[in-house]
Amino acid sequence: MTSKADAAAPSLPAADGTLEAGCARRPLRVEQFLRLRKQLPAMYIILTVSAAGLAYTHAGIAPRLLTFGLPIALIAACLLRLVQWIRPIDESAVTEVYAQHVLQRTEIVATGLSLMFVSWALALDQYGHGDEHGHVTVFIAITVMGCIFCLSYLPRAAHLVCFTVLGVFLTYCLARGTVTMAAMALNLLLVVAVVLRVLRSSFGSFTALEDSREALQHERAQAQRLAEENARLAHSDPLTGLPNRRYFFARLDALLARGDRAAPFTIGLIDLDRFKPINDVHGHAQGDRLLQVIGERLRDASGPNTVIARLGGDEFGLIIEDSMQAAEVTGAWLCQRVQEPVPLGDIVVSVGCSGGLATWPEAGACAHDLFDRADFALYHAKKARRGGIVRFSAELERIIRSEQALEAALQSADLKRELAMVYQPIVRTRSLAMVGMEALARWESPAVGAVPAEELFAAAERLGMGRTVTLAAFERVLDDFPQLPLDQRMSFNLAPTDIADPGTVSALIERIASSGIEAERLVFEITETSLIGDFAAARAALKRLRTCGAKIALDDFGTGYSSLSTLHMLPIDIIKIDRSFAARLDDGEGRRLIRAIFSLTRSLRLECVFEGIETEMQLMEATLAGFHYAQGYFIERPVALDTLLERRADRSAA
Repeated sequence: MTSKADAAAPSLPAADGTLEAGCARRPLRVEQFLRLRKQLPAMYIILTVSAAGLAYTHAGIAPRLLTFGLPIALIAACLLRLVQWIRPIDESAVTEVYAQHVLQRTEIVATGLSLMFVSWALALDQYGHGDEHGHVTVFIAITVMGCIFCLSYLPRAAHLVCFTVLGVFLTYCLARGTVTMAAMALNLLLVVAVVLRVLRSSFGSFTALEDSREALQHERAQAQRLAEENARLAHSDPLTGLPNRRYFFARLDALLARGDRAAPFTIGLIDLDRFKPINDVHGHAQGDRLLQVIGERLRDASGPNTVIARLGGDEFGLIIEDSMQAAEVTGAWLCQRVQEPVPLGDIVVSVGCSGGLATWPEAGACAHDLFDRADFALYHAKKARRGGIVRFSAELERIIRSEQALEAALQSADLKRELAMVYQPIVRTRSLAMVGMEALARWESPAVGAVPAEELFAAAERLGMGRTVTLAAFERVLDDFPQLPLDQRMSFNLAPTDIADPGTVSALIERIASSGIEAERLVFEITETSLIGDFAAARAALKRLRTCGAKIALDDFGTGYSSLSTLHMLPIDIIKIDRSFAARLDDGEGRRLIRAIFSLTRSLRLECVFEGIETEMQLMEATLAGFHYAQGYFIERPVALDTLLERRADRSAA
């Protein structure tokens, strides 16, 4: 996965790791060749100058062939080799095979030239007097020493030159039969032997240095591969192979670091729907395998401008370097890929996914703001458009600000003073006689004004204050309970978080016991969504409440996930039909459905209340359908308890 920000963002290394080209070590033969190129030009210059000087001192003494013809040929050969060695080359393109070939050719050329030069010099030694003979000896000694040092990186060539020159010279000196010539030859042989030993030692140090450099380079390569592997592991999710949360935020920070003139980009969050039931039913191993398959699909579906990372659990992050419109198309495509069935052994499962998108710089200027807004868009998608992609907008911004203000006010609220309860009656359908009432919380905040109960409890759940708000409302109900007529019962709503929290249930039971009220006149209402998270825990909580004497009502029946088996398994006394069914009392099909629900509740011997009655016709149809109890705005809107009791008393008197 690559993007326009690769130059600034940390890259995700490959698993095998690679070394930079400049760090690769050259083979020994190549290194010898390159070192030799720096020294051989000096050797040919020495030979050229020395040969020219020797020819000059013998001019007029030796034949013209020896002082002009042969020197010119030898000097021309040296200059030709000099030009070949100083010619520029691309050192990075030199191969080991090429270097080996050049070194072998150099050994041959050096041997040949040394034989020609010493033969020419000894031919000149046949002419002249003492000075000329001494010059020949010095020429041979100096040039052979210079050649040895210039060939230090090619020891075999140096040895060949020494053996050739000194072998010929020593043979010549011994053949002359003079003690002086023999002494000079032996002296030169001794010096050259020492020099060759130093040369071998120097070349041994060179090869040892190259070996140590090779070992060091190998260690560096291993260290770099290890570092790359660690970096890969540090930025990769081990289960799916996708980039992980750390990489996601590092890439996001790199994009933000480009400045205000950079092109807009979009970040997104994708969360799987229905993943937890699969994990619970089929086991974590199958859940992990499902995540691996989804990870492969997301990786294959991503493009060059899209980064997809696993942030944790069943949540994935997107960075799309494109417009919001393109990001929506990409997000929808990814969701389609996720929703395709996945074979897991003998079973085939499928999950959905919802996504939230936020664009820089409109949605936020920093990583924290962008992520939060994408997360809120995801929350809105799962709540209102499950299975779809939601972009962050000004409307969502308004909701965020409203919720933030609400949460801030709730954290500092004096609930005992600000929280009030209103009550809506539950009546018999035929006589409209009140049999009970439902308590509804109303929060009048000095900071944000009147807050509906739904928003109050949603904010409390986000802040982890659900127990605090529930108990504050329940205490107000207990304070009002003594005003309730003895033949009336009180209904109190519990949120899903209340049912899931054993501490809240225990606190409710303790307050019932300490208040001294008749628990049999108390009804706790729960919704069907309370049963989704942990059915066993919800059933245990309801049994505890029922054991203390209270009744249990299932609210908003018909809109959730309840089934006949669910109703059998739960300790439920009352069913409250959702208000959405009231609108269907006007058509035949709706009435048949409602009668079927009523028959179901009667067969289970459950009391049934029809909610949401808003017209006289709806009340009449509910009565004709067999319902004995109803509740709704047509009967009475929620009001304060004393107002409600006063109104009901006036109606009874009338």
